[in-house]
Amino acid sequence: MDFTVSRTFSSLYISLDIVWLLVFILVLLYFKRRQAVIVGLLAGVLYFLVDYGIFYKLLGTREITGADPFLFLSWLSMSYGFTNFAWIWLLLDRDKYSVEWSLLPILGWITIGQLSTNFGADFTEISISRGTGAYHGVMALILCFGYLYVVIHNLKGKEKVNILWLIAIGVGVQFAWEVSLLISGIRPPLWQPLIVNSLIETNLGLPIIYFIHKYVTKRWKEDLRPW
Repeated sequence: MDFTVSRTFSSLYISLDIVWLLVFILVLLYFKRRQAVIVGLLAGVLYFLVDYGIFYKLLGTREITGADPFLFLSWLSMSYGFTNFAWIWLLLDRDKYSVEWSLLPILGWITIGQLSTNFGADFTEISISRGTGAYHGVMALILCFGYLYVVIHNLKGKEKVNILWLIAIGVGVQFAWEVSLLISGIRPPLWQPLIVNSLIETNLGLPIIYFIHKYVTKRWKEDLRPW
């Protein structure tokens, strides 16, 4: 299925998001969630390589109006790359604060979206879009192989992975992001980005990050001290 994913928003959104992103990082550092910070930063770099290097430069599916593509995608990739994967890492920790960790990004996204919509009329308008037909098939293949590996891992009778929990995280994080854009009027009211993106885009990485999380947390605590 090929459809266009687009957003239109005030440049005020970027300034507010940078402030909130710094607050989020400071909260994580204050509570010694250093692994989550490192994972978020690495994910931001990875997202930039994919978004700028592949979507924009290689495939030409990303279009940007009203901003410098390199600088804009540097911010965008770090923003949702850091937030999504730091949040995922925290949920995989399975501590008793999953609700609190989840409220941080959700409240930030909704508040920033509403503020920029209400007070951003005098700021530069930025429009971005990308087609999905060139890569959603590849993403679906990665998703298939990842969860197939988890299924075989469980059927072999090894330590069982809670597949429903992984899917809930993978779908839920992207869904929250898509809903926040939708209710702020940033994303057009289309069902495809809300459903298809939520099922595929972030969810495809959950099996991989689960085993990375398992490996890392067996050796180091969240504050990076060894066990």
